[in-house]
Amino acid sequence: MIRVANAPCSWGILEFDRTVTPATYQQVIQEISRAGYAGTELGDWGFMPTDPSTLRHEIERSGLQLIAAFVPVALAERTAHADGMATAVRTASLLRDAAGPEALIVLSDDNGRVPLRERNAGRITADHGLGEPQWTMVAEGAAAIARAVKDQTGLRTVFHPHCGGYVETEAEIDQLMGRTDPTLLGLCLDTGHISYAGGSPLRVLTRHAPRVWHVHFKDCDDVVASHAREAELGYLAAVRNQLFCELGRGGVDFAEVVATLQGLSYNGWIVVEQDVFPGHGTPEESARRSREFLRGLGI
Repeated sequence: MIRVANAPCSWGILEFDRTVTPATYQQVIQEISRAGYAGTELGDWGFMPTDPSTLRHEIERSGLQLIAAFVPVALAERTAHADGMATAVRTASLLRDAAGPEALIVLSDDNGRVPLRERNAGRITADHGLGEPQWTMVAEGAAAIARAVKDQTGLRTVFHPHCGGYVETEAEIDQLMGRTDPTLLGLCLDTGHISYAGGSPLRVLTRHAPRVWHVHFKDCDDVVASHAREAELGYLAAVRNQLFCELGRGGVDFAEVVATLQGLSYNGWIVVEQDVFPGHGTPEESARRSREFLRGLGI
């Protein structure tokens, strides 16, 4: 059975904008529950309680299930791997103790960190990519982190391709998947990031189906995306211009993706995300409308 969650990023809790917290974690999880969702992700470290018993109590009181946590690591920098591994294991330990062994670490490159990639997001070419030694380092780093999480906490890790990072395009997803153990590192299918990168979520899903252990449903506004590309906006500027919209209002063919997931007997979570900057948008209302859209697709 496919279960549907939402995430704190839909309320402006973003890893690249930590200057303002527009809502408390209590408000966010209450509104996620009221909008009709069954689960949530952790959000940035420190947004929710970091004491496992307190976190478990707060999540259970909201009627939700805590399912995953996003961990960005600058994988193309070897010096970042040790700290990234420590952060991933710390986060996984909290999830294990507060949510149980089925929770996931959602590993990503540290998006927005490299100016070349941030300002060219959505129009990446081979010239913007990694060379052979760097790909080896990225794959080894991702695998080592996933292995440490598994060995020390028992949790699984999925990799999240992300605009503004070094794993954005379909070709880059294929590179990383081809260089890592399919039993160790899964894939988080994010429909919005793949779409803005110029790819096809359905094609990525079909090609890497056995490794899709987690799904993010994010829509991409075609008009905003086209303007961002033409104006050569960076990734963060595109998000500020509301690149990611409510489900069904952009260009992602969610009906096809849902049908394919059902055909594959996918029984994990779909997490609705509508990245907004703090203070922007209508989070609870938008989340409610996106949930109704998915009900119309049978989930």
